[in-house]
Amino acid sequence: MSDHDYDVLIVGAGLSGIGAACHLQREQPQRRLAILERRQRLGGTWDLFRYPGIRSDSDIATFTFGFKPLRSEHFLADGPTIRGYLEDTVREYGLGERIHYGLNIVEANWSSTEQRWTLTAIDEASGAHRRYVCRFLICGTGYYNYNHGYRPHFPGEQAFEGQWIHPQAWPQQLDYSGKRVLVIGSGATAVTLVPAMAQSAAHVTMLQRSPSYIFSLPNTDHMARLLGRVLPRGWVDGIVRGRNIAIQRCLYMACRAWPKTMRRLLLARVRRQLGPAADMRHFTPDYLPWDERLCFVPDGDLLRALRAGQASVVTDTIETFTADGVQLASGTHLQADIVVTATGLDVQLLGGMTVKVDGVTPSLHHKMSYKGLLIEDVPNLAWIIGYTNASWTLKADLSARYLCRLLAYMEHHGLGAVTPKDQGDHVTEHSILDSLQSGYVRRGGHRLPRQGRALPWRVLMHYGLDRRLLLKEPIEDGFLRFEEAKTGAGLAAREGRSTVAG
Repeated sequence: MSDHDYDVLIVGAGLSGIGAACHLQREQPQRRLAILERRQRLGGTWDLFRYPGIRSDSDIATFTFGFKPLRSEHFLADGPTIRGYLEDTVREYGLGERIHYGLNIVEANWSSTEQRWTLTAIDEASGAHRRYVCRFLICGTGYYNYNHGYRPHFPGEQAFEGQWIHPQAWPQQLDYSGKRVLVIGSGATAVTLVPAMAQSAAHVTMLQRSPSYIFSLPNTDHMARLLGRVLPRGWVDGIVRGRNIAIQRCLYMACRAWPKTMRRLLLARVRRQLGPAADMRHFTPDYLPWDERLCFVPDGDLLRALRAGQASVVTDTIETFTADGVQLASGTHLQADIVVTATGLDVQLLGGMTVKVDGVTPSLHHKMSYKGLLIEDVPNLAWIIGYTNASWTLKADLSARYLCRLLAYMEHHGLGAVTPKDQGDHVTEHSILDSLQSGYVRRGGHRLPRQGRALPWRVLMHYGLDRRLLLKEPIEDGFLRFEEAKTGAGLAAREGRSTVAG
């Protein structure tokens, strides 16, 4: 056995990849496991994005792993806190030596004869090609391109003499104090950047084509603080996590069940915080709540910056850029020294790697997703995708626990390969993210696997139902085709193992 031969390989050392590795380490420590990471540091999204004010848009109690609470009185976590949490998790579970950095995985090829994946990686420091082999492949790569974000072309942009910045490639030495900053966009990144930059910039303007729903919430969890005085810490962790899961779900379901009522409530809340003089056309979207994600703002920081005059919001379209700003279709000219294009993500499948099955490249965007995790007709491959209507990590945790069950089942029964197979024509035109109508989903949804008409091919985006589907229902459900392990190749082929099937 070579040093590059593993039972399980995980691509990506972000939340999804580290979480999956921890679950395997906790439940099946006998497996040979490694994590392949393209960057030189762990953290994934939380290492890549370094723009001012970066924070999670889900609460700490559900955004962190269920097996390792992050105890804080804050409701949302900032980027440095999340990076530190992931580093602590890696140390605690002894994963440091299992992460191989600087490797760009360009191809993964499955051999049915050998029942294993062969990955071709490029060491980006030396340019050397490396070969890794595994029995099961887990992709924790997210669904966007790490090389660049989405950056539309703007008319006349070459005339602008100031600085262009995309949040995905933020220059760490940027000094914007006393500068006029124009942030193009209205999503989670924009509403985070504006109040953070407004603290030292001369003025920050958020230019949007259409508004998003703004939802302000306190950034101090007073209930957790109170309970912590009278209850054991472990109890408090469980209570707060359960409460937040319920709140997330109730808010989402209320928006879906009574969209017009929730729209009025959300807008009324913004109006109260901005004051009677607020121009609500800048905060009134032309879609219903949760057609796109709500933009959470802790302690109303965005609205406070607007009230204080440190920032402003303009709803308009760009006619052309000028040397010192942008001319809008309405005739208004906005001056700017720095333009930040918070224009979104570029959707990418499996971190950009080419996937082959016995030398043939399947059209993965025509395949269905099984339980939102495995891919139809592709053996021994999982792709972890979190929730879009709740904390990403809730689904990532469930997915990792299901994979532990699946691998234990295969080992217990002497199985070497598992492939999701459709029993009929269940495929639809909907991608796995089509519950959202966000710009990046509309632009890139055609690149993603499809959903089916019914379970297990339909993506639920529902923590309670997914708990039952992934953790309670039998592994063998008639949609998975298993193959016996071949000598020296399968997950159960090595001696000295003892695990119980889930």
